[in-house]
Amino acid sequence: MTLLVTLIPLLPLFGFIILGLGYRSIPKSIASILGPGTILISFILSLIILFNFHYFAISPFHHLFTWLSSGRFSVAFDFLVDPLSILMMLIITGVGFIIHVYSIGYMSQDEGFNRFFAYMNLFIFFMLILVMAANYAVMFIGWEGVGLCSYLLIGFWFKNQRFNNAAKKALIMNRIGDLGFLLGMFLIFTTFQSFNFVTVFDQAKAMTPGSGTMIAITLLLFVGAVGKSAQIPLHTWLPDAMAGPTPVSALIHAATMVTAGVYMVARSSVLYVLAPETMEVIGLTALATMLLAATIAIFQNDIKKVLAYSTISQLGYMFLALSVGAFTGAMFHLMTHAFFKALLFLGAGSVIHAMEGEQDIRRMGGLKNALPKTYWTFLVGTLAIAGLPPLSGFFSKDEILAGVFSFGLPVWIVAVAVSMMTAFYMFRLLYLTFFGSFRGSEHQKTHLHESPAVMTIPLILLAFLAFIGGSLNIPELMGGSGVLKEFLAPVFADAVKINQLPHHNIPAGLEWTNIGVVILLVLLMAWSAYRRFVTREPETETRNFFMRLAENKFYVDELYDAVFVKPALRLSEGLHKVVETKFIDRIVNGTGTGIIKFSNTIRYLQAGHVGVYMFFMIIGILLILFFNIIL
Repeated sequence: MTLLVTLIPLLPLFGFIILGLGYRSIPKSIASILGPGTILISFILSLIILFNFHYFAISPFHHLFTWLSSGRFSVAFDFLVDPLSILMMLIITGVGFIIHVYSIGYMSQDEGFNRFFAYMNLFIFFMLILVMAANYAVMFIGWEGVGLCSYLLIGFWFKNQRFNNAAKKALIMNRIGDLGFLLGMFLIFTTFQSFNFVTVFDQAKAMTPGSGTMIAITLLLFVGAVGKSAQIPLHTWLPDAMAGPTPVSALIHAATMVTAGVYMVARSSVLYVLAPETMEVIGLTALATMLLAATIAIFQNDIKKVLAYSTISQLGYMFLALSVGAFTGAMFHLMTHAFFKALLFLGAGSVIHAMEGEQDIRRMGGLKNALPKTYWTFLVGTLAIAGLPPLSGFFSKDEILAGVFSFGLPVWIVAVAVSMMTAFYMFRLLYLTFFGSFRGSEHQKTHLHESPAVMTIPLILLAFLAFIGGSLNIPELMGGSGVLKEFLAPVFADAVKINQLPHHNIPAGLEWTNIGVVILLVLLMAWSAYRRFVTREPETETRNFFMRLAENKFYVDELYDAVFVKPALRLSEGLHKVVETKFIDRIVNGTGTGIIKFSNTIRYLQAGHVGVYMFFMIIGILLILFFNIIL
């Protein structure tokens, strides 16, 4: 069994090594098979584990080797195969395979085709390490690895300096979060003398809820989640990350890597329920992120930027669920979000492909007939993210809203408001892209075409998953059995037992009322967007002060640039001119100059002049006589 488990991450690593070493010589046809093929086999192996889970449940830990050992300090490279990791493995390899297939068509004309698949395979490897890890140290390997791959893939078209800047921004902002994660790990080891999940969680259960140590640990870990999952204030890197190829945006920055923070908090659920103050911080951060990102998304015109801010907002939804102890709801929405957001990004890629690189939705319009498969699949994704039944997003959002409602009415109202905003900006995106008259150039109009089958079939598969994905956790209220909830129950059992957060059962009638109200409001937003963006051309829109503020992302980037970037550059420039040039350089250069002058002086000792040798010999004799007389 350990061999089977180990093969799941090793196969993508094998694909990376082969494609990485031979990216100049391997034909595209081979790379097209090897890149997606290794991910497909990993997905099949993950399915085998799922269908034989009763065998793996007996012994979920799989020891590979001892990674670090020094005195009492020891870290084993172990994998943990439990319901939570299996769910993530299936999402990563399943959605990852679909996106890999799509990439065959999307990247077919790119000169870096093989290099692209090598990077994508390496990312899948590190992401699997992250979710399969049995301790925080191994998780950190995957955590840092996916950050590296994100940097490589955002800056994939490295000849464009703007893309390189976006890659550096993502790397630096993630390092801020990663420092918090690393400090949290140090505090975990200081407190529990172990990084192992089981050891840490067992010892933590004996601690007093709300202890300072537990609050410090969970806050530091959450800082890492804020960076990786693009929450306020470390959210600005994700929209810029859209500089990478669209399949990268779909896989890394929508379906998998950015959800790593959500997974980490869910995995550490025992620690977080013992720190209710931290849960409040998570909830407040999530609410602020949801509102800010959704507001900005309404006024963005780049098709990928709208989806990027939508991703930030949806991640806020997941963290909001975690903050009220709805761990299954957060993971359920993580899964459904992977389906419909990957679908929306790939649909956007199909539109960009047809528009010859154009990403401004104000220059699109009327693409419904020219791109029918893209339109219908994009419509499914829009309905799913808006939370309309019977699509997957409806069920996962409903579970989160139910958990939030039991926690408090004000928080529920904010969550519903964000849901309405989500529906508005997504239908705005749909209408401006596919409805109305075409607003692009004549050249673009004559070259409009549907994407090839290798790109549209993945769209259809993801649309199917976005449609039926909610069936995995239909609540009992609607006649379902909550399959996912039962599957994940053992993982969160301890957290549920010690959960200090208040919960109240919602009467069935009230919950049905809430569901009806939310659906009605979402439909109202869809109709409002139709009236605004289909019956009127976007050029007629007027922008007031607030709209311009939101369109410019509330100038958060400019604020960071003024407060952090420019002062750091000025400081470094000053240190260079004063400390480096006038102090360090003078010491180094002066030392070299002094040695040269000294050498030029003493070289006369061995210049070959007999008179000089006789002079020093006489001086030596006189010194010997002098010291002999004195002594």
